[in-house]
Amino acid sequence: MLTERPGGRPGTGLTGTGDLATGTPAGAYQLLFDSRFAVVPKALVPGADLPKALTYKPALVPAGAGVRVKQRTDGDGTRVTLRVSGLKAGHRYGAHVHTGVCGTDPAAAGEHYQHEKDPVRPSTDPAYANARNEVRLDFTADARGDGTASATHAWGFRPGGARSIVLHEAAGAAGRAACVSVPFRGW
Repeated sequence: MLTERPGGRPGTGLTGTGDLATGTPAGAYQLLFDSRFAVVPKALVPGADLPKALTYKPALVPAGAGVRVKQRTDGDGTRVTLRVSGLKAGHRYGAHVHTGVCGTDPAAAGEHYQHEKDPVRPSTDPAYANARNEVRLDFTADARGDGTASATHAWGFRPGGARSIVLHEAAGAAGRAACVSVPFRGW
């Protein structure tokens, strides 16, 4: 389920025009995205869409587990909130915004979104690979398997630059356990 909270311009989800030269929005944009994780299909029908949320490690992210992503962008920057339910209780997960959409191959989601892109790939330079320059949402699932994390930055996403959240097997950037494609709005 996708809900955009529109403001002043019909159909855009934006409440102002903003300054495109500085990347500063005037007004606010809010996105609320809900989904359930599904196991990667063994065979795809040509032209069929993949589920928006995929699990690659069902022992950590079971099929049917829930995910909610919220983005709020306004003149103060961007806040992303991740809420999950039904995961492995007590497990510590890494979670980050990524540049690609989810696919049958966990690598399809690309690299971590970076506000200032590291010119060297893969990015390991702490000047770029850090919590100020990336959207990091690590969390520990509680006794029911629920977890929440938020990150706030003074900047907004580049249009088309942020396209998913990957749940990693452990805090940091360990193997990929699951992925949810999110239609983040850039400014």
